[in-house]
Amino acid sequence: MPGKAQHFQGPQVSCCAKYLLFASNVLFWLLGAAFLAIGLWAWAEKGVLSNLSSITDLGGFDPVWLFLVVGGVMFVLGFTGCIGALRENTLLLKFFSVFLGLIFFLELTAGVLAFIFKDWIKDQLNFFINNNVKAYRDDIDLQNLIDFAQEYWSCCGAHGPNDWNLNIYFNCTDSNPSRERCGVPFSCCLKDPAEDVLNTQCGYDVRLKLELEQQSFIHTKGCAGQFEKWLQDNLIVVAGTFIGVALLQIFGICLAQNLVSDINAVKANW
Repeated sequence: MPGKAQHFQGPQVSCCAKYLLFASNVLFWLLGAAFLAIGLWAWAEKGVLSNLSSITDLGGFDPVWLFLVVGGVMFVLGFTGCIGALRENTLLLKFFSVFLGLIFFLELTAGVLAFIFKDWIKDQLNFFINNNVKAYRDDIDLQNLIDFAQEYWSCCGAHGPNDWNLNIYFNCTDSNPSRERCGVPFSCCLKDPAEDVLNTQCGYDVRLKLELEQQSFIHTKGCAGQFEKWLQDNLIVVAGTFIGVALLQIFGICLAQNLVSDINAVKANW
């Protein structure tokens, strides 16, 4: 009709996609910052931040690295996704998509290689556990991690209790002056439900006993085998978790790419 204004409705940025990506990445960003803070705090408590050369002193795996690496990746992803969505910055959104896609590709590759090279992975797991058995007393975080693993999987050492001969405090050599000689950590011990107080000396001298006698006091199965059995028993849960994470990553990539397309369409219409 004459005199009535004609309004042209051009392409628009999807508010739903924008704020959904923003909200999810704010949470991701905060979680990443929390992981980084925990890692840095743990390093500060161990004096690593005041003496960075001490990073190389530990022979085994330092669990703090897990917090730092995971926290760093989450922080970077959360930052780029959050700011990219809020500011409608296509460069940050593309970086977010590529970085998330790279992580997804690495996870997929690792899964395929782990299935193909199962025996090699098993050998590496044994080597990893034994290497950390050697360094058991070198780092409190590593010690707590090993104790947790042995208690959770009801195991002792990589293949069995005798793997603790690799540790200078627990080995059975005559030259070992340690009171823990021929023993195992308390986390190898069978738990007595009637005990209210944890007996940290329950593993002393236990490997001086015959193997059948040891079974009455400690777990005699190795952690490598117990971990493999746990994976088989919980295959559906483990597979479901990985599939769920993969779907979330694909959804994040699609959301970011959809937002980039919307932003480009709006810019092209200017």
